[in-house]
Amino acid sequence: MNDCGATVSRAPASTNKTMDNKEGKELENLALQKVLEVSSAIDAAKHVDEVICALHSLGTLIFSVDSSLISGAIDQRFKDHILSVKCATDAERDSLKNNFYHGPAFPTMARLLLFEVAPNWLAQFPKSVRSQIYDSFFLEGPSIEVLEALVPIINQKGSDKDPVLHKICSSAERLLVLCFLEKEGIRRMVIEFDHVKIQKGVTVKKEDKDFVSRVAQLLASIPDKIRPKASSKLSSFSFFKQATIQLIAGAEEKALQLPRERDAINKDSPQSYAILFVGETFSRIIRRGSTDIVVSEMVPRIYDLVKSLLSSNSNASLPSTIRDQYSVERLAEGILRQLALRSVTDTEAYWILWILFNRSYNHIASIRAMFVEKFLFWKVFPVSCLRWILQYSVYEEAPTSEAEIKWQKPPHFVDTLQHLVSIWSKREFVQSSSMEQQAYLTAAVGLCLEKMSKQELETAKDVLNSILQGVSGRLESPIDLVRKMASAIALTFSKVVDSKNPLYLDDNHSGVVDWEFEVLTQKKVIITSSSKKQIINTPKSPLPETGREKLSDKKETRRSILIEEISDKGVEDEEKDYNSDSSSDTSLEPYDLSDDDSDLNKTCTQLGDIVAALRKPDDPDGVQGALDATEKLVRTSPDELRHNSSDLVRALVHVRCADVAAEGEEESSEEKRQKALVSLLVTCPFEALDVVTKLLYSTSVDISQRILILDVMTEAALELSETKIITKEQQRKGNLITSTSQHWFIPGERGPVGAGPWREISGSGNGMLQNWSHQYERELPSRSGQRKLGKTRKWSVANSKDLQQEWSKNRFPLYAAAFMLPAMQGFDKKRHGIDLLNRDFVVLGKLIYMLGVCMKCMAMHPEASALAPSLLDMVKSRDVSHHPEAYVRRSVLFAASCILVALHPSYVASALIEGNQDISTGLEWIRTYSLQVAEADSDTECASMAMHCLQFHSKMALETSCALESADRVKAQSRTLPSKLDNYYSVCKYELNF
Repeated sequence: MNDCGATVSRAPASTNKTMDNKEGKELENLALQKVLEVSSAIDAAKHVDEVICALHSLGTLIFSVDSSLISGAIDQRFKDHILSVKCATDAERDSLKNNFYHGPAFPTMARLLLFEVAPNWLAQFPKSVRSQIYDSFFLEGPSIEVLEALVPIINQKGSDKDPVLHKICSSAERLLVLCFLEKEGIRRMVIEFDHVKIQKGVTVKKEDKDFVSRVAQLLASIPDKIRPKASSKLSSFSFFKQATIQLIAGAEEKALQLPRERDAINKDSPQSYAILFVGETFSRIIRRGSTDIVVSEMVPRIYDLVKSLLSSNSNASLPSTIRDQYSVERLAEGILRQLALRSVTDTEAYWILWILFNRSYNHIASIRAMFVEKFLFWKVFPVSCLRWILQYSVYEEAPTSEAEIKWQKPPHFVDTLQHLVSIWSKREFVQSSSMEQQAYLTAAVGLCLEKMSKQELETAKDVLNSILQGVSGRLESPIDLVRKMASAIALTFSKVVDSKNPLYLDDNHSGVVDWEFEVLTQKKVIITSSSKKQIINTPKSPLPETGREKLSDKKETRRSILIEEISDKGVEDEEKDYNSDSSSDTSLEPYDLSDDDSDLNKTCTQLGDIVAALRKPDDPDGVQGALDATEKLVRTSPDELRHNSSDLVRALVHVRCADVAAEGEEESSEEKRQKALVSLLVTCPFEALDVVTKLLYSTSVDISQRILILDVMTEAALELSETKIITKEQQRKGNLITSTSQHWFIPGERGPVGAGPWREISGSGNGMLQNWSHQYERELPSRSGQRKLGKTRKWSVANSKDLQQEWSKNRFPLYAAAFMLPAMQGFDKKRHGIDLLNRDFVVLGKLIYMLGVCMKCMAMHPEASALAPSLLDMVKSRDVSHHPEAYVRRSVLFAASCILVALHPSYVASALIEGNQDISTGLEWIRTYSLQVAEADSDTECASMAMHCLQFHSKMALETSCALESADRVKAQSRTLPSKLDNYYSVCKYELNF
């Protein structure tokens, strides 16, 4: 290690020790006496030239001064004095200079220059004179001493008000820029610290470490202490950038050590005081949040170094410059991410990590734990960074072809894999970890498995069982990305066991696993999936803003999640050989074959025949024919439909399409069954709903059938709620749908002959409480003998055009209660084979999703206001809203968003005025719950949906506040409004201000 004692009196190996103590004391006293003489001359000065002469007389004793330059810039009467000063010899100057800067003389002189000369005389100095006899006192001195003299001066209280202090601080800041940035004083400081190496076996004393840390702290604190209006060069970004450049440049020569020199360095000590100083300064820069600055300057230099070393086949390593664990972690993380952006090769990345961290990794346990534990289990990096981390800390071998052949697994490799797999396989990890974290750990497990052999896998303790447990648990997840992770591990595992027979659990496979899983390549991961198996797909605007918008997602395909693996039964056709010798002349005679296929082409034309055919699993052709005919026949609404609908629903739910369909046609049969059930629910809703809601919690159906029931209920609700608006002219042309009715909120057509059309108007502002957010009016004809037009009648409703000609096809509100209420009853009860809150959480998520769709389908209808409290009570349950599975929490947020969209703001306002606490507490719960999820939920999709929910709540608050404004005007004239109204109204106001 280097010693700074040659330049700093407080360092241990001072060159002053070679001097005679008496001689050194005399020189220190002489220097201090000269400073006192200068101080007296400045105090007595009446003219600026007298100050210049006093400073010149001391400057010539310490450093070289161009007297002719100074004499040309001052008055004639002082020139002779300047030119007559005898300059000291180089030996005398060096001797006095050392004692001047390392004794009490320089601190005294620095305060004299800053507190006396700077505020009173410096502005009158010519520029050339200021540089020669003012700035030189700081430029010629050791950077460490100058730093200790200047930094405390810039932090003067009241400098913004006191002009004297302002000049003092300005001068100190200018000198800092000049000495440490423009003249590279930080680089010189590193060199000053590096005069004497630490010999082998010699450790750094504690007092020496403290001194180096003190100087590093002083340097890093400069941006913290400067005034707001100081030079931009002293700002954190600019100053730390220049400091990093100089620190790297100053330490570059000493930082690199050839392998033959490693033994000369004690493993517990840094190479020199310079390296210790660089590391301490970097630690403080990183702790001040400027890791990116250090990384951006360090990585290019290290990268160029590695390229040169790889081309020359030589090795290098850096000493442990930074020992602060937090700083090392931030630096390593920043370097990894920076290397990922630079697209370096695996070999280059490995050697960069080796050069920077190998010494610390081998000798410091916390650094090893940082790579093996924290970077694998707690952090999330891009997959390229994960490969480098594994290569460096787990494989411990450079990624070359020769190394792969000769590679011997380190002792901790299997232990690390066991630890990875044990955490990855736990159900709690899947439930509580973010999708990025799950993908990251899955990639780590897969990359480690690729390095295993079959024999090693069999001998590894609990690895096999943990992998099987983790794969099976993820295959049951309703989230497509989680199932994809299970498929990737299963494929990798199967290749290790038998590379010739890989196991593909995913239909879309290419044989090569993409460990990025579409989430480890972006800084901010948004989990989306184009797969139709994803149950909840929330786009930027997942719900309609008003009830008049079309629900365009009616025809979206919603396939139930495959929970159990269905084994396909292959049917082999046996060819029959006929003996030609057994034929005869009579056997060759023609006969009638016209009716041979009449039985095969028989079509079911009665619902009773369809029910009977569906109940014969031993006749697959008959079941398939029944499935083909059911939807078309039900859509014709035959007379016997209402009587046979219950039996038909049960038969369709219980039929096993996989057992009766031909190979490859299973999905087609499932789709036909689902469409048939949807047609039954749409054509005769009450009869069909009575059956499916009972079957939903029946012990005679399994989980796949429950999911089927919820899927068809969702599809039926969307079909019934088709919100096309047709005109009366279109209605007259004929419409197959007979149960059309006018919108509930459209003003009636009754009135006198000649009445004008309804048109929207703004609020009249007469102070009366309005029940709706919009109003409509029309003109009435005059009575006989009356010249004045009749009064205007008003009707409040949402925006619409030509309302007198529009009719709604939304039939769902009539059946909404039959869809929702039976499904919500008893969902939390545990029965034989039914446990929605725990094991069957997929069904619970689908149930809540279906209920949310139902709310969306009756948006802005009175039925939504009646059913919303019941749904709120269900999702508010802690077992539901705080369910450990993210899938259920997503469904809760979706349902909450649907409630906000479905409720009419006028109803909310009326309910609050009437003191309906169910609505106010329910809406307040949605707001607080969404905030909690957005801030703390580990699932990225849940947090995103919570933000959407908050947006819908803000819109609801805006509409509600408009309706409540009029209530404020009549508050004094009517009864006092309930406290719940005041509370929720305050929330509305807060959200609007926010």
